[in-house]
Amino acid sequence: MDNTKSLEDPVVKPPVDLGKDEPETRVVAGDSIDACAERALVRKFDFRILPVLAIMYLFNSLDKSNLGNAKTAGLEGMTGELARRLAIFYAAQSIASAFSGLLAFGVFQIHSGPLTPWRYLFLIEGLATVLFALFVFWYLPRSASEARFLSEAEKALAFTRMQLDSSAVVNEKLNLRDAFRIFKHPTSWAIVGIQICLGVPLQSVQLFLPQIISKLGYGTVKTNLYTVAPNVSGAVVLLILAFCSDWTRWRFPFIALGFLFTFLGMIIYVAIDPEKNINVAYFASFMMTWGTSAPSVLLDVWYNNNIASEGKRIVLTSIAVPLANLMGVVSSNIFRNQDAPKYLPALITTASFGGTGIILTLLLGFWMMLDNKRRDRAQGIKLRAMDVPTERLAEGPSSPDFRWFL
Repeated sequence: MDNTKSLEDPVVKPPVDLGKDEPETRVVAGDSIDACAERALVRKFDFRILPVLAIMYLFNSLDKSNLGNAKTAGLEGMTGELARRLAIFYAAQSIASAFSGLLAFGVFQIHSGPLTPWRYLFLIEGLATVLFALFVFWYLPRSASEARFLSEAEKALAFTRMQLDSSAVVNEKLNLRDAFRIFKHPTSWAIVGIQICLGVPLQSVQLFLPQIISKLGYGTVKTNLYTVAPNVSGAVVLLILAFCSDWTRWRFPFIALGFLFTFLGMIIYVAIDPEKNINVAYFASFMMTWGTSAPSVLLDVWYNNNIASEGKRIVLTSIAVPLANLMGVVSSNIFRNQDAPKYLPALITTASFGGTGIILTLLLGFWMMLDNKRRDRAQGIKLRAMDVPTERLAEGPSSPDFRWFL
C-alpha cells in the first residue's frame, strides 16, 4: 500500500549491522528520509540493477520465443513506481520475442555445416544465456547491504526505505496458517481467476506469433523478420500503460484495456480472410502483442498494492503466477496445423479467455470502488489507499481504515 510520509528530517540512522538478517521490524509512521538522497539511491538502483534484471528476463524469454521461430523452419517436422519499474523488467519479454525473430532471420540463412538452422538457433541462444548467467552470478549483490556500489549511508537509506515503503511488518516471519487466510477473501480468488485468463493470451501470442504471421504467405526468413515490429510495439504499449497507471494511480482500467487490445486483435484476425487481407491481418498481430504483457505486470502490482502482509503476498503470488504460466499447456495444444491458416479454434479459445479476463477485472475493480465508498460512509471520512499508513493495515480488509488501491 502507498503511504504518505514526511520528508523533513534529512537524517537516516543505519541499523546496527546491515550485513545480517534483521529481526521482524514494525514500521513507524514518523520515520523520515531525505528526499534528495532517496532519489539518488533509486536512480543508482535503476541504472545498476534494473537493466541486468531485464536482460536476465530477456534471456529467460528467448527459450520460449525461439520455439515459434524454429517451428517455421521445420522443427515440428522433426516442441506507484512499481508499475513502471516492473514494466521495464517485463518489457524484456517482448523485446526478447523481437530479438529472437531478428536473430532467427539471420541464423536461418545459415545453410552450411552439419546442423539444420533451427538447431543453430537453439545453440546460439542457449550459450548466450549461460554466459550471461555467469556474469550475473558475479555482478548482482544478494541484498542492498552487500552492494559494492553503495556507500554505508546509502545502504542505511535503502534499509530505511524498506521499512517505510514495503509492508506493515518488515522481515516478517512466514506463518503459513496466517498467510493462507488471504484466500478467505473473495478478491483473492478473483485475482487467481484473472491470472488464469491472462496466461492463455500471453503464452499463445508469445509461442505462436511466428506461425500466425507465416500463414500470411511469407517465407520462413521473412516471417521471423516480420515478428520483430509487433513485439517491439508490444513493449512500447506496455510501458505506456504502466506509466499511465502510475501517473493516474489506477490499476484495473489499464489491466482491462490490455486484455481488450489482445481480444480485439484475435477477433479481427478471426473475422477476416488473412490471405486476402494481409495488411489488416498483420495489424491484428500488432494488437495481439499490445495486451499480452500489460495485464500480467499491472495485475501483479495491483494485488501487491492491496496486501500489506509479506506472508500473504508470498502465498498469493506463489499460487497465482504459476497457474498463469501453466496455461502454456493450453496454448501449446490449441494451435494445430490442421487449423491453419486461421487457427480458428485456437484464436477463439484465446479470445474467450481474454474476454473473461476483461469481465473479471471490471467486476473486481467496480466492487472495490463500491467497497471504498461503503467504508467512507461508515467512518464519515473520505480516504484513499495512499492516505493510510501501512502499519495500520496488517489485518487487510478486516481493518476499518483499509481502502482498496484501484
